[in-house]
Amino acid sequence: MSSLRIIPLVLAGGAGTRLWPLSRDAMPKQFLPLVGEKSTYQQALMRASRSDLFAPPIVMTSDAFRFFARRQAEDVGIDATVVLEPMRRDSGPAIAAGAAFARQRDPDAIVLAIAADHVILDTDLFHDACRAGRDAAMQGYIVTFGIRPTAPKTSYGYLRRGEPLGVEGVSRVAAFVEKPDAATAADYVANNYLWNSGNFLFRADLLLTELARFEPAMAKAVEEGVAAAAIDSDLGFVRLDAKAFARAPRKSIDYAVMEKTTHAAVVEGRFRWSDIGSWDAVLEVASRDEQGNAASGPVLAIDAKRCIVRAEGRLTAVLGVEDLIVVTTPDAVLVLPRARAEDVKALVGEIQRQGRAEAKEHRRVHRPWGSYESVDVGDRFQVKRIVVAPGGKLSLQKHHHRAEHWVVVRGTAEVTIGEKVQMVHENESIYIPIGSVHRLANPGRIALELIEVQTGSYLGEDDIIRLDDVYRRN
Repeated sequence: MSSLRIIPLVLAGGAGTRLWPLSRDAMPKQFLPLVGEKSTYQQALMRASRSDLFAPPIVMTSDAFRFFARRQAEDVGIDATVVLEPMRRDSGPAIAAGAAFARQRDPDAIVLAIAADHVILDTDLFHDACRAGRDAAMQGYIVTFGIRPTAPKTSYGYLRRGEPLGVEGVSRVAAFVEKPDAATAADYVANNYLWNSGNFLFRADLLLTELARFEPAMAKAVEEGVAAAAIDSDLGFVRLDAKAFARAPRKSIDYAVMEKTTHAAVVEGRFRWSDIGSWDAVLEVASRDEQGNAASGPVLAIDAKRCIVRAEGRLTAVLGVEDLIVVTTPDAVLVLPRARAEDVKALVGEIQRQGRAEAKEHRRVHRPWGSYESVDVGDRFQVKRIVVAPGGKLSLQKHHHRAEHWVVVRGTAEVTIGEKVQMVHENESIYIPIGSVHRLANPGRIALELIEVQTGSYLGEDDIIRLDDVYRRN
């Protein structure tokens, strides 16, 4: 068995509208604690952090999520190389770019490409599958992780195993099949097909060679995007060249390589796995009570069975119901039968067509320096709760249409108004006149919390004129 350390490649750039209202474009599901106290992204990093088996990870994400990716990795003690995709191009270009960076790190690199929004339980069994997959990858195979079905699901792709490869638990892939109808899925389960988890393990050079053979345009665009990438010029992030990467066809790695290559193999993962593609899937991996309910947050369930109830901030009570999904957030409530969990995507589409902000953003909006949350809004005024992380610093800015009044409730604020810099402590306040050049920073070791009262003729976020920004936002 090889002792070469595997380079984890964590794909963290997706959305996830089927988990609305918790998952939204501005804060997608991979950065949320859907199962357990850590986000699924953090769980993925921690799962692939055993130093005798894994090297430091590479993370593929978008510009919008770069600070989430770095901060959440740091929170679990992991130093990740964060690579930014200029635009979404599906898993094919993302995995190829990650493989190219891994090959720069080590010409013989073995790469484990995993989705940041999947839940995998039984970590030891996952590591066993990685070791077996690594041995097969060393022999020249691109290995996918197959999962023994627990039910004839129509939301997953399947694969049929061929002859064994001589590595325990690893076989050739005889056929990949797309998401089936119910009858076909039942037939697949009866004939020992496996679910295709969409996680892969491979030699970086082999994956890139196969991509160049089957998708030369994609391979060329990725190669040029990596070669011209901006490294260490953007706060330590690696930014792929946008012009080159935009030429990559939008295609999954399954279509681009796996369904065409003769080097496809599968290792059966005996761990519990879910892609958390819908609220109903959460019930399969979450802790449940004696009545089969999965509850999170301030929830009261009486005479309820097989329900998913998730509450953020407010008591959510259910009584005398079965097989329901109930999700409450500060600005939205979702109630539907579990059997229609897949229809949430269409619901979000309708919310988007109505132009409602709830489709994309939470009431709490995250920024590189911390977060803000609208508490109340009316004619010519708005009240926000602002949290600035230790060391965080807002941009140097001004407003044409509003004044602001800040009341510090926790921590110490460093406030710049014009040429004057002063400290504002707990239970103290300060006034920012209209048009004043100002900045807010947290020089302390604990989070800074304050209440902001805005007054003026226009209170939109586009009335922020940034003059200087340490996070290099436009």
